[in-house]
Formats: sequence, C-alpha cells, structure tokens
Amino acid sequence: MFETNPSVPAPSAPASAWQSFTKDFAAGLVVFLVALPLCLGIALTSGAPMVSGLVSGVVGGLLVAWLSGSHTSVSGPAAGLVAVVLAQVAALKSYEAFLAAVILAGAIQIVLGGLRAGFISAFFPSNVIKGLLAAIGVILILKQIPHAIGHDSDPSGEMTFLQPDGKNTISELFAALFDFEPGATMVGLVSLAILLAWDRSRLRSSFIPAPVAVVLLGVAANMLMKASGSPWAIGSSHLVQVPTAAGLGEFLKALPSPDFKAFGNPAIIMSAVTIAAVASLETLLNLEVVDKLDPRKRVSPPNRELMAQGVGNMVAGFFGGLPITSVVVRSSVNINAGAVTRLAAFIHGALLCLLVLLAPRWLNEIPLASLAAVLLVTGMKLASPSLFRQMWSEGRNQFVPFIVTVAAIVFTDLLAGILIGLLTSLGFILHSNFRRPLLRFIERHVSGEVLRIEFSNQVSFLNRAVLEQALDSVPHNGHVVLDARNTDYIDPDILDLIDDFRKQTAPARNLKVSLVGFKDRYVMEDQIQYVDVTTREVQSQLTPERVLQFLKEGNQRFVTGQRLTRDLARQVDATSAGQYPMAVVLSCIDSRSPVELIFDMGVGDAFVIRIAGNVAKEKVLGSMEFACAVAGARLVLVMGHTNCGAVKASVELFETGNTAAKATGCEHLDALVIEIQKSIVPGTKPHGDWVTPETKLAFVDDVAKRNVSRTIEYIRSASRTLRELEAAGKVAIVGSMYDIKTGRVTFLDEPARSS
Repeated sequence: MFETNPSVPAPSAPASAWQSFTKDFAAGLVVFLVALPLCLGIALTSGAPMVSGLVSGVVGGLLVAWLSGSHTSVSGPAAGLVAVVLAQVAALKSYEAFLAAVILAGAIQIVLGGLRAGFISAFFPSNVIKGLLAAIGVILILKQIPHAIGHDSDPSGEMTFLQPDGKNTISELFAALFDFEPGATMVGLVSLAILLAWDRSRLRSSFIPAPVAVVLLGVAANMLMKASGSPWAIGSSHLVQVPTAAGLGEFLKALPSPDFKAFGNPAIIMSAVTIAAVASLETLLNLEVVDKLDPRKRVSPPNRELMAQGVGNMVAGFFGGLPITSVVVRSSVNINAGAVTRLAAFIHGALLCLLVLLAPRWLNEIPLASLAAVLLVTGMKLASPSLFRQMWSEGRNQFVPFIVTVAAIVFTDLLAGILIGLLTSLGFILHSNFRRPLLRFIERHVSGEVLRIEFSNQVSFLNRAVLEQALDSVPHNGHVVLDARNTDYIDPDILDLIDDFRKQTAPARNLKVSLVGFKDRYVMEDQIQYVDVTTREVQSQLTPERVLQFLKEGNQRFVTGQRLTRDLARQVDATSAGQYPMAVVLSCIDSRSPVELIFDMGVGDAFVIRIAGNVAKEKVLGSMEFACAVAGARLVLVMGHTNCGAVKASVELFETGNTAAKATGCEHLDALVIEIQKSIVPGTKPHGDWVTPETKLAFVDDVAKRNVSRTIEYIRSASRTLRELEAAGKVAIVGSMYDIKTGRVTFLDEPARSS
C-alpha cells in the first residue's frame, strides 16, 4: 500500500465549517510563502519577466483551483516546463509570440479534456508514480540545502540537474560548502530544527502553522541582526526579491502582452501542441501523486483537470503568464499543512495577488533560508526511507523501475526522467512476458497424464520460440492441452504455429491436442480429447492403491492451490448417462470439510456419505456395499476431522453424564452421541486433564481419531460384503483425519496389498 506522509492529520472530517476554513487558511498561507520564491525563480530560470511567474501563480490559485475537481492540488508555473519555455521562446523569436502559443495550448487542453484524454494517467505504473514522488523529494533536499545556508546563485524554482549557469545540482551542492552565509546558515538550521521538532511537540495543535512561525522568526532574527549592525545580517540577495511597483497601473504596464499576429506563423501550432502535451502529461502525473498523498484518499477527475488547466493557460497567456500545471511541490506542502478543501489553493492565489501588490517590501524581508527549511522538510517526507523500503520489499520488478525513475529525474529533468522510468518499467513487463508467456505443468487425471500449456494475457510473436520449445517437449503418444481462457490477444503468428502443430506435427508424433478457451475470432473451436471423469474403462483399470494415490495427490493440490482445471459443464454431460465412482467417502457433516474440494475431485468421482461424527450404522453400510459391490468403487475412506463439534459435544456430555436430548432438545441425537462416546477410553477424566484450551482440543482430536479407527473396525466386522472385497484386494478400507486449519489430510491406514 502506498504510504502517506505520517505528519498529515488523520483523515477525518472537520467538526465544523469554521474549523475547515481555519485549516485551509493556514495551509494557503504556508503554500503562499513557499510558492512566492518558486514563481519568481521559475520565471527567472525560464528567461521570462519575473512578473510572469507571479501571474501564473495567481491564475493557478484564483481560477484553476475552483475549476479543478481536486481538493488538494495547487497549480502554477512548473519547473518541469522550463526547458520547454526556453526552447519555444527561441523558436518563436519572442516571448510575446510564445504567449500566443500558450493561449492556443490552453484551448487544446480544453479539447483534450472534452475528448476524455485523462485516461492516459491510468497507463503509468505505480512504481513510476512513486519514483516521481521520491525524486521530487530528493531534488528538494539537494536543491534547497544551498539556499538553507545562504548560497543562492541558483534560483529557488530551478529543479533540473543541469543548471542555466553551467553548473549542476551536485557541483552547486559542493560549492555551497565553501560559499555560505553565517547568518543565513543560522536561520536555516534553526528553522529546520523547529520544523522537525514542531510535529513532535504540543505546538502541533497550535493555530499558527510551523512554516509561518519559522518565517516570522527568520524575519525577526534578520531585523535584529541588521539593527545591531551584526556582520551576520542577511543581505538582499539572500532574501525574497519581489519586483515592486508604484501602483496597480505600473504593475499592469509591466505585464507582457501576447502577440496575436503570431497566430499567422505556422510554427505556433507546433509550439502550442508541444506545450499542451507536456503540460497535460505533467499535470496528470502530478495529479496521480497528489491523490496518493491525500490522507482522505479523494480521487480527482483527470478530464476535468485538463479542462481547468486549459482555461488557466488561456487566461495566463492573455495576461503574460507562464504555462500552468498541477505542481507536486506546492501540492505536497498544501497537504502537509493540513488543507481540507480547494479553498486553501484559492487563498494562496489571493495572497499572491494582494500582498505582491500591497506589501512587496514586507515580502522582501523574508530570508530564503527559512523557506528552504520548509522545502527541505517537505522533501524528507516525500523521499521517506519507508517508501524506499516498501519498494525494495516488493521485489526487483518493482524496485528497479522505481529507483531508475528516481535517478533519471534527479539527474535529468522531470519529463525525461518519467519517460526513462516508464521505458524501464515497460522493459520489465516485456521481459516478464517474454520469459513467461505461458505456464506449463503436468496434470494427472484419472485417465492419465496431460501436459497443460496455459497462455498469458498477451501472446505475441516474441513468444513464438518459447511456445515451440514447449510443444516440442510433449513426448510421443502424449497429450497436450492449450489453454487460452485467460488470454485477450494471440498474435496471428502464434495461431499459425498452433494450427500447424495440430494438423501436421501432432498426427506424425501420435499426439492428442486439446484446445480450451480460444475466442471465436481465432477460428479455432474448443476441442477436448482427454477424459477428466471416471468412466467405466478408467474404473476397470484402477486399483485401491492407485485410488488412494489419486486422493493424496488431490489433497496436495488443494493445499497448494494448484487444482486441476476442469470443465464442470462437460463433466455433468459426460456423467449424465451413468456413474463410475472410484471411491466412497464417509465424512462428517461439518461444513468445513467438503470432500470433493479437499481431494480435488470431479463430478462423478466419488460417493460421499455425510453424517455427524462420521459414524457407521446399518443404512450407512448398505450405501457402502452398493458403492463397492455394484457401482465398482475401489476404496472406502472414513474421514474424521480436527475440532469436530459432534465429538466435542459427545465428550462434554460423557463427562457431565447428561443426554443429548436433554441438553439440546434433539430427540434423535443420542444415537450418534452414544456411538462416538464408545471411542472414549474408559477411566479417563478429560476435564481434569484440560488445563488449557489447547489440551482440551488435543483430547477431542484424539477421540475423533479413535472414532475413525473404531468405525473402520465396525465396517469390517459388520459387513461381510466389504470384508470379502477387501480380502480379495478389490477394495481397501482406509481411515484419515482432515486438519481444518491447514487443509491437509493424514491417512491412518494403508490398503492391504492384493496377492
């Protein structure tokens, strides 16, 4: 099961609308603080005006949050689109023409949503989705460590391995060790310590979210250092840098406008398709991750999300913003902060809009080190060791694509890493299908051995060699069953191979070929050529020893779950004209001991007599004599079982001296109880020995076993017919005990060998 963040509150509904609002407001405030430098950093990395990142953040919060069906997803400019933005701006020669492409891309996304293209997300394996989750966490840790100690040469929103400044994530990390700011380092470390301790203290229930507290603390600490003239005071290059404007008019003038004349450029169509495809794919993948993280396990409609993102991109492009997607970092911060509804994302957008316009100078006092600490903790939770342990425990086929996805995203970028992880996962699927396109096993039916070849769900031309090898392994005069009941697709090459084998190879080698489950479109009718029921011919060749062996093998199949594949409707038809059972079984009426299932038998294979306590009287003997002397059964099996209710009641009544009629009101039950009580050793005091429930149960099971042996003695002494058949070696009388906990049958007697 996918592990959610342990710090997220338990998935319970808020007690009131007010509590929901306060949680959403607190979460929105935290997301705003984190989103602010990310929006600015992504714009800077993309080579776009910094105000463009803010516009996209505002649109993602104010508009997309309400159009989307997700309760916890937060949309805005995405680091995964930085490379796309740079490439398309260069191709279209201007940022204004690029904005026109963003508007057109939004329209394409709306069409995709209307065409229900959101189903694409269902085709991404869970190990790749979990790899994306862990990779984002690792990237946050690696990218935010430099910011936490005052090394801010790389923008906060930059997430790719190869940076625009020519460095990479690892080299930047090492450079930070020799280029850090003492004041920023102090604020970052203290903020990190507070965040880690917050969830483990009573402050967790505080109205003030931990991220807000560390941001306020960072601002206050820096102001004190500035006021005191401390050399540790944090400079402006290590603080949030929101562009300031004299008023709303100046801010609006700073917004770039789309060049609508660019719609005449054919290149804009390709650019719009690229933006729409990449933004849609990233949104759908992020939405999968966000839904996994949601403690309330709500499911977001992907088609509605595509349409919401499309509207958001059209509006963002019109006002000069960067392309918008659902973003994992902001969404995970939103969930960790306790968001309940989409109001949290809206509040984050409203705060971006208002505070950037009204209080940019206040925002520019926030140390980047404090915000880096918040993102570091988020990264630790996303890339938790428990997630890596879980994937390791699921085996190589799950862990390798997972870890490859993590490494690929960390060392390239989001989209390239996802594609590499997806190809790796598909490679494992193809490899598994190539190696095991079919299951091959021997079935021992009453009529003889049959090689069953069971096809997998998809059988392609890649599996031809494996199937040829399996068919070649069928011995001369053998029998093979080709089972396609679980198959959705069989390649024409495979069908040609089967047809050639059936019509040419099989007759030359005297092989019988049976077909099961082939669909009508394959023009291959099902054909069963082996006998899977006990016929007169089969029965005449059976010996008591062979029948006993069949029962042992059937019970082994029952225990291991490898039961024979049977066509029950065909068996019903085959036995409608007569029955030729190989055994008669006397068992208890206990519902937990179904004889046909326990021995993996087919229709018509056995007579079954069920009576409480598996006791034998005259009428039971009559049925047994008919089964063996007339119907031809070769084995009489008396089967008791552990924890038998009839034996347990008989023992308790024996100890108390009561009768079944008085104790239960069942007037005919005493006849059975008296027979079972004959198996209790005289002079024993069972209750005195029952120190624990285990010893009591052991005593009952011992009596049940004795009861089986006594029943066998009675059958031999009371039935001359069965006694003579056994003496002649035509019938064996055997006892057994069935363990209701394990499903195993233990045989108490072996049949007497015929001379």
